[in-house]
Amino acid sequence: MLVLVAPGQGAQTPGFLTPWLELPGAADRLAAWSDAIGLDLVHYGTKADADEIRDTAVAQPLLVAAGLLSAAALGDGNSAAESARVAGVVAGHSVGEFTAAAFAGVLDDEAALRLVRTRGLAMAEAAAITATGMSALLGGDPEVTVPHLEKLGLTAANVNGAGQIVAAGTLEQLAALEADKPEGVRRVVALKVAGAFHTHHMAPAVAKLEEAAKELSPAAPTTRYVSNKDGQVVTDGAEVVARLVGQVANPVRWDLCMETFQELGATALIEVCPGGTLTGIAKRALPGVATVALKTPDDLDAARTLIAEHAAV
Repeated sequence: MLVLVAPGQGAQTPGFLTPWLELPGAADRLAAWSDAIGLDLVHYGTKADADEIRDTAVAQPLLVAAGLLSAAALGDGNSAAESARVAGVVAGHSVGEFTAAAFAGVLDDEAALRLVRTRGLAMAEAAAITATGMSALLGGDPEVTVPHLEKLGLTAANVNGAGQIVAAGTLEQLAALEADKPEGVRRVVALKVAGAFHTHHMAPAVAKLEEAAKELSPAAPTTRYVSNKDGQVVTDGAEVVARLVGQVANPVRWDLCMETFQELGATALIEVCPGGTLTGIAKRALPGVATVALKTPDDLDAARTLIAEHAAV
């Protein structure tokens, strides 16, 4: 059983879309999406520097566009949703949930990009209210780490499994964490994000997303969609969208998503562009599950081989 997943914010790097635009029709598709959402995705995916694509309002639609573009390339190039039909399960980490919603047919590509553009802008506005950020903690026991974070006023915003938790809060709180690591934590690594996502700091963004979501007509998922909220399979399109909205201010439980992958019998996992983060976690948390990360089009053949061996009929 094949799982198709999409990474979250922080996975982007300068120029990461450049090789993908050499694929037939890719540049035209990205240009059309750029016009639809009022953001030059081609520029930001090929020429912008690290600071430019760190901007939340830019990074989020850029990551969703990259995921959709690379997923479409797995099949005949027509759409990500068509390619995703070979998967038994789809899921995304944080903003990657919007990519996964398009994979599952809940939203079409343009609707997903329009909504995530609103999300990025709203979260950037919320992040500007207070200087906040996020840091990954490597190692440690969640039962020890989470109470320690709470003592410092921080939130366990991402519980990723495989010994990784992401803390979020003010820059002062994160500096205190650097000086006072929880027992067992080897390293604290600042992430390339511009706010304390999935915490109460993002509450102002939820209302704006709720308003934007009223204009949507979500469809029922055509592929099993696993939610970051609780790792459960969601079968109603309106519920998927409601969870996309609420998840902005609530923790990501990727650990529970992976537990569901296991329960459903996952044998292989493909992470769309810019892949690497989620496959890295899967290699530690899902032993025996074959993985491929789509970083450049050179990875497509390996992914197609995995599809041939593990795809749903």
